Amino acid sequence: MLRKLLLIQLFLFVVYSVNAQVPSFSKEQMKQMKVDNLSDDQVRQLVAEMKKNNLSFDDIDTYAQQKGIPDVEASKLKDRIRAMGLDKELTGNKTKTKQDAAKSEEREVDDEDDKAKDSTEPKLTKEEKEREKRRKRIFGAELFSNKNLTFEPNLRMATPPNYRLAANDELLIDVYGYSEVQHRLKVTPDGYIRIPNLGPVYVNGLTIEEAKNRITKQLATIYSGIKSGNTFVQMSLGSIRSIRVLLIGEVEKPGSYTVPSLATVANALYVSGGPNENGSFRNIQVIRNGVPAATFDLYDFLANGDLTNNIVLQDQDIVKINPYKTRIELAGEVKRPAIFEAKENESLQRMIEFAGGYTDRAYTDVIRGYRVNNKEREVVNITADQLGNFKVKSGDNFVVDSILNRYSNRVTISGAVFHPGNYALEEGMTITDLLKRADGVREEASLTRGLIRRLQADFTPAYINFNVQDAVAGKSNITLQKEDSVMIYSKLDLREEYEVRIDGEVNKPGYYAYGDSMHLEDLILLAGGLNDAASTQHIEVSRRIRNGVYSPQDTVKAIVQYFDVNKDLSTNPDAQNFVLLPFDEVSIRRSPVYSRQANVSIGGEVVYPGDYTINTRAERISDLIKRTGGLRPEAYAEGAVMLRKTFINEGDSLILANKLEVFINKLQDSADIVRVKESVSRHEQLLGINLDQIIKNPGSKYDLLLEEGDVIRVPKKLQTVQLFGEVYFPKKVRFDNNYTFRDYIHGAGGFTSQALKRRSYIVYPNGEVKNTKRVFFFNSYPKVKPGAEVYVPAKKEKKGLSGQEGIAIASGLASIALVIVTILNTVK
Repeated sequence: MLRKLLLIQLFLFVVYSVNAQVPSFSKEQMKQMKVDNLSDDQVRQLVAEMKKNNLSFDDIDTYAQQKGIPDVEASKLKDRIRAMGLDKELTGNKTKTKQDAAKSEEREVDDEDDKAKDSTEPKLTKEEKEREKRRKRIFGAELFSNKNLTFEPNLRMATPPNYRLAANDELLIDVYGYSEVQHRLKVTPDGYIRIPNLGPVYVNGLTIEEAKNRITKQLATIYSGIKSGNTFVQMSLGSIRSIRVLLIGEVEKPGSYTVPSLATVANALYVSGGPNENGSFRNIQVIRNGVPAATFDLYDFLANGDLTNNIVLQDQDIVKINPYKTRIELAGEVKRPAIFEAKENESLQRMIEFAGGYTDRAYTDVIRGYRVNNKEREVVNITADQLGNFKVKSGDNFVVDSILNRYSNRVTISGAVFHPGNYALEEGMTITDLLKRADGVREEASLTRGLIRRLQADFTPAYINFNVQDAVAGKSNITLQKEDSVMIYSKLDLREEYEVRIDGEVNKPGYYAYGDSMHLEDLILLAGGLNDAASTQHIEVSRRIRNGVYSPQDTVKAIVQYFDVNKDLSTNPDAQNFVLLPFDEVSIRRSPVYSRQANVSIGGEVVYPGDYTINTRAERISDLIKRTGGLRPEAYAEGAVMLRKTFINEGDSLILANKLEVFINKLQDSADIVRVKESVSRHEQLLGINLDQIIKNPGSKYDLLLEEGDVIRVPKKLQTVQLFGEVYFPKKVRFDNNYTFRDYIHGAGGFTSQALKRRSYIVYPNGEVKNTKRVFFFNSYPKVKPGAEVYVPAKKEKKGLSGQEGIAIASGLASIALVIVTILNTVK
């Protein structure tokens, strides 16, 4: 029984330990999180948590705001995730249902349609989108899908002569002359207008001109000046009435519409969305009082701008869009490829006219057509003279091919001729004739050999060589053929480009084109002359070994000679007979006695702070302090700091680069690698100096030699100590010479539970760092000085197990415990 209890206690302890090892971040930890201090495993843990919450890489900023992470740390976190390649795991992380995948597929079918439609409109199915795409290809459908077209009736135009008045129309009557009066009258539902002092006048169904005559006649009974010609009547239409029209048939949005009384058939078609996929664009009827009043052909407007049949609608008119009878498709080299509707007995020529005619590259001799007959498909060839008589059939598909990308009489010449390019091939034309057309060969042409690239009968290339000099002299009788390409080569193109190089102390070092009889001084002039540091002595010229006989004992790789030149680059007798050759390299050395000024800067508590020039190569820090007049009384020599350039010369950077590569390869954590690279990339580094020792012992090991760019700062006497890291209340504390390291820690509340005491260290004002040493089982803390900074690091968080791994281990241990209990029971 006791064994059973022990096993059960062991099992519970293991389960508790596994669960306790599962890592997690509290909200307070997230707020105080420093990304630079996170290990790679902790970053992966954050990414795993975001994946569980279905967050993408773009959602990190929002996630950081919710967790209270500062924006700066969120930006660093994104850089860490990207550097570790984990951003791909968060890209498109949100799970998709089957419906989402289907909608995504539909969006790919016609993405432009989705952008054009408002997000509040219902989504179209794939079949509906296919129909919409086919409808857009119909000639004329763009009128009804273009949102920039309004097709609204012009309500400000003059009233049409055939416009007939009806109820709710407004008449503006202006009586002027000997009598002045204006009336604004509406037509009553009974068809009358009521003129003051005159009574009702019936105008229903009358045109404007007829109504004017009738009203003028009635007004003459009360205004005698109208008959004598001293008073006049002017009448116009004010606001107009609205009418109801019905659109039926193959219309996109059939139904009853209220439109202004000046609306035409085209206006009504536009507000209803126009013909649908099966609707006719050429057989649109206006039915009035049960009788067809007009037939509107939209192609007359699209092709010729003719709106003769675009009649003004009347109340209760019916606009009927009939189904199309014949549609064909034109593709290829026509100006407007589309689906066109044809009337009975219209020819293919008429369809091509609707398409705007052929493009400039169209092959018009034969047009290929694909037709559906009663049983199967067939191919039809239509020649140019058959277009006017060829009757189209619904479902026909015609393709206008482009002309071939080849020439019937072209020859080409290229290379070292005065006018290269394409020329017309004439009968019996030879190489000599073509060279004359190109105005002859240039001076640098290679005259020993030219090439003709010729296409054989099977269009495989062949090459024919000829003597260019004989061709120029007319001795070559090679006859040219169609598509021959003649190539005349330049001597300059058949050799490596001749150039010479100059580097060192010249104003424009680099490569320069070589010229015959070029001397050393000539090249220096081309390079902009010597600069101030150049030495005119011991100029080195290296030359390739280009000719000679091979000998195993010959180990010479280059010819090197040395010359002196005059400062004014006048002819030097020693170098007068030396002529440069192609590929020579000239090096101008720096004068050994030349030296630029090197400056250092010193500031703070010295008598004369500022910039100073280094006098000698052996000048030290103590010498500089003397030149400044010494330290002020309030100066704190122990806290003096010095900044020095990271790389003094190129050699330092090259050596460090190789060592740094080896060091970085040993690092495991990407955060450590980033910190090391950032540290190396700084232009200046802090160099710890002991100024008090330097002043006491000038010339000692502490007294460093000065380098260009050095910066020295001498502070005032410091009276505080700053504490950072794992203490309960990090703060700045007054320095007390009687305090020890632990006294300062106690003044800040003591160590936290996460403090790594044995790794504590102090950074002194001069940049010197001292860490805690281990003496047997005790920590020996460094001495605290004025202005020091005390750092207490945190313990590295132990890697725990995930929840699933903990459950798996716990289940395994439970199984083992059960087996052990079973065995014990069996033994008993």
